[in-house]
Amino acid sequence: MSTPFPFTAVVGQDDLRLALLLNAVSPAVGGVLVRGEKGTAKSTAVRALSALMPEVDVVAGCRVSCAPGSPDPACPDGPHEVGPGVSRPARMVELPVGASEDRLVGALDIERALSEGVKAFEPGLLADAHRGILYVDEVNLLHDHLVDLLLDAAAMGASYVEREGVSVRHAARFLLVGTMNPEEGELRPQLLDRFGLTVEVAASREPDQRVEVVRRRLAYDDDPEGFAARWADEESAVRARIVAARDLLPSVRLGDGALRQIAATCAAFEVDGMRADIVMARTATALAAWAGRTEVLAEDVRQAALLALPHRRRRNPFDAPGLDEDKLDETLEEFGGGDGTDGDDDPDPDGPDGGGRPPQDGPRDGPQDGPAETQDGPREAAGSPEPGGDEAARPEAGESGQPGSSGAGEQQPARAAEPFRTKVLSVPGLGEGAAGRRSRARTEHGRTTGSRRPRGTLTKLHLAATVQAAAPHQKARGRSGRGLVVRRDDLRQATREGREGNLVLFVVDASGSMAARQRMSAVKGAVLSLLLDAYQRRDKVGLVTFRGSSADVALPPTSSVDAAAARLESLPTGGRTPLAAGLLKAHDVLRVERLRDAARRPLVVVVTDGRATGGPEPVALAGRAARLFAADSVASVVVDCETGPVRLGLAGQLARELEGTAVTLDELRADSIAGLVRDVQGTNRRAA
Repeated sequence: MSTPFPFTAVVGQDDLRLALLLNAVSPAVGGVLVRGEKGTAKSTAVRALSALMPEVDVVAGCRVSCAPGSPDPACPDGPHEVGPGVSRPARMVELPVGASEDRLVGALDIERALSEGVKAFEPGLLADAHRGILYVDEVNLLHDHLVDLLLDAAAMGASYVEREGVSVRHAARFLLVGTMNPEEGELRPQLLDRFGLTVEVAASREPDQRVEVVRRRLAYDDDPEGFAARWADEESAVRARIVAARDLLPSVRLGDGALRQIAATCAAFEVDGMRADIVMARTATALAAWAGRTEVLAEDVRQAALLALPHRRRRNPFDAPGLDEDKLDETLEEFGGGDGTDGDDDPDPDGPDGGGRPPQDGPRDGPQDGPAETQDGPREAAGSPEPGGDEAARPEAGESGQPGSSGAGEQQPARAAEPFRTKVLSVPGLGEGAAGRRSRARTEHGRTTGSRRPRGTLTKLHLAATVQAAAPHQKARGRSGRGLVVRRDDLRQATREGREGNLVLFVVDASGSMAARQRMSAVKGAVLSLLLDAYQRRDKVGLVTFRGSSADVALPPTSSVDAAAARLESLPTGGRTPLAAGLLKAHDVLRVERLRDAARRPLVVVVTDGRATGGPEPVALAGRAARLFAADSVASVVVDCETGPVRLGLAGQLARELEGTAVTLDELRADSIAGLVRDVQGTNRRAA
């Protein structure tokens, strides 16, 4: 087994180390979600924590690590008698992104359960992680149903395996740690809320600290054992401090004054539900125990708020997580005082680290440079145009103006109008792509539509089909009792229909004909609304824009819809309308993406007024480009942005060339009369 990088040798990242240590002191805090850019020691710090965890006593031979003094009465390996056990290091179990449900929660041998009535249970990763650490790297890429199972087990402290009336339960209490890069997509808000603490990490911009990071990493790579030995004393000191804080934790007093500050802070920042209050209370108590105190102070409440509230302030995926520290200080001051919570006294000026921060190793770490706090508040969405927004549109505006990237004059980017709830757009037919919430697909979860012979491991038994397959052979198999004689060949897998996520590729006209302030503001608001819908339906998104004389891939297909929103916000406008170039660029993007993920079906959303200018025969060229999508059976929607009393109907003509559907901006709204739910219409050859 390789030697892990020492936890105390991690340079900087104070908040990350503190959050991990607080969960080691009090697992009831609820785990840590670590958000940050790649290469910021997220995984290194988590893996290093396992070496600091105190050893655990377990029942010998128990696969779910029951405590010998109080074994789980429902343990599938039990019942166990109370008695002495064996000691072993706490485990750190990693959950791969591509893990199956059976790998996570465990599997039952359905054949033996039906024929013998035996609960033959194979434990999963939740059992392995009991009384240890469960680490999920790239948790934002984990399938939603697995995240739900994971967080339910973490909240209840138990895992349940249900298979056709056969049930197994076992204890599953662990320290949950997830890491993610926000550029690759966000977690749903309700899942964010289930993580106790969240930490934002970023690489230091201080040269001295970066030098120290490189120096330590090179030293570790050259001699892992020798490097770890040099940090052994610091590691032992932190391990002992964790044990002492755990012993002190039951004696820590959370006074009424601190409770009022916690409640007032959660109310002031308008967090939903009561989970934030409970997490803050547990975190503040753990902070006091970590500092060696038996009283929770205002400084503990403040630090708990900075760790427990930022991710609970997000109202949509485009909001940056963060907390207004001035507002936090005002709230704590207003509701402070009394009961020892005013924070005026230094509880332990000579104690280790002077309070709640993790231990530092002095000048060897270099200057500490934590990431800057992100100010609270959602991204402002303007519902009205900027001054001068009512000026008339100039279809080919700016050709003689300041040159842009495509040789055309640019106007300042318009701000998006207020987003709205959109109608449902879906791909026709039945897919087999990644689980999501947009189009019909064969999935592991959903309503049962039939049965088939299992391919590999049986996961979802179709009981009626299995009994029907086994029934004709009972006499030949010598059945004599009441039990059914079942063979492997009799088992039938249930086929289910649910919803899949799609690749929604936006092709946005940014030419001069779209450049009027009010018009482009409305267009951006519509695309932003569709991006919100894509986020909720777990789609991948991409963005192609065209203007001047060319088209650009503003954002390659990604799971990060907030990245698409950021590109949309700064989208410049002006110049001619190279519609054909935009369609050809989108077609090329789909061709490449099909090689990467053939199962994910695309939905192309073209946002334009349908005009095509520039170059020889622009309209005919655009028509030929559109027919490429029809030939590949690509589902498409044209959002018609044409306005005014006289309309040319060019967007409708484009939709016919694409063999797709045209909707106006008004029809795109879910609450409009024309915005009733309807699927993208396909031709007979694309029908299910």
